Amino acid sequence: MISMWIDSIKKRTSTRTYDQRPLESSIKREILDYLNSTTGPFGAKVKFYLVNIEDSSNKKLGTYGVIKSAKNFIAAVTEKKEPRSLEQLGYVLEKGILYATSLGLGTCWLAGTFKRQEFINTIELKEEEELPVITPIGYPRDKRSVVDSFMRFAAGSNNRKDFKELFFEGSWNNEVNQKDKKYIQALEMLRLAPSASNKQPWRVLVDNEKFHFYLARNKGYGEGLGYDVQKIDIGIAMCHFELTMQELGFKGKWKEDNPKKDKESCEYIISFIIE
Repeated sequence: MISMWIDSIKKRTSTRTYDQRPLESSIKREILDYLNSTTGPFGAKVKFYLVNIEDSSNKKLGTYGVIKSAKNFIAAVTEKKEPRSLEQLGYVLEKGILYATSLGLGTCWLAGTFKRQEFINTIELKEEEELPVITPIGYPRDKRSVVDSFMRFAAGSNNRKDFKELFFEGSWNNEVNQKDKKYIQALEMLRLAPSASNKQPWRVLVDNEKFHFYLARNKGYGEGLGYDVQKIDIGIAMCHFELTMQELGFKGKWKEDNPKKDKESCEYIISFIIE
C-alpha cells in the first residue's frame, strides 16, 4: 500500500466507544508481534502487554467510564531511568496504533484516566519499570456514547493549532514557506498527531535540510502523573513526521544536532536530518 501511513494518520481518531464484536486471536497476535518487533529512533526498551479485562482476575480493571465496551487493552511499559524512554514509547506505540488503524481497529491514548495500579498488578510490573499509558483496542462502534462525545468536546479533539503556530523556517520569527516544498505534507501529518489533552506541545524549526524538534511545555501540566507525559507527545509527533517523510521518498536520520537557536519556553529535543 503506497500511502499506508498517510492514510492511517488521516483516518486515526480517538475511539472511546467499541463494538461488542470480539477481537480475533490472530489479530491480537499480529498487533502484539508488530509492536514488540518495532524499533524506534532511540535505544530505550519498550514492552507491550495485551490485557483482556474479561478475565476473571481482571474484574477491577477500568477507565472510570471514559471507555465504553472495550475488552482488550495494550499496556506500554518502560524502564524508569532509561534515557529517552518516554519519547521512544510515544514513537513505537503510535506506529503500532497507526498499523492497527490500517486494519480497521480503534484505539485511544490514555494517560490519567485508567486504574493504573490495577493494570500494574495485572501485568506484574517490576520495581524498575513504569506504566505511563495504555490504549484500548477493538472494533469501533458506529455511534459514539454521550461520554465519548463529551470527552472529544472537552479535549478539543477536532481543533488543531494553525500551521504558522507550530512550524518555523530559519528563525523563530519566520513562518515556513509552504510553496513548492514536498516535505510540507510531513509537517501537516505531524500537525494531526494526537497529544495529551490536545496540547500540541511540539514546535519544529526548519533549517535547510534539518528539522529541529522542540518541546513547548505547558507549565505544570501532567505533574500529578509522576512522569513527563509531553515527552511521549514528542515521540508521537516524531513518528508521524518520519513515517510521512519516508512515504514521500525522503531518507533521513534522527540526531542531537545542537542547533543553538534557543527559544524561551521551548526545550530542544532532537533533529531530523535529510541524508
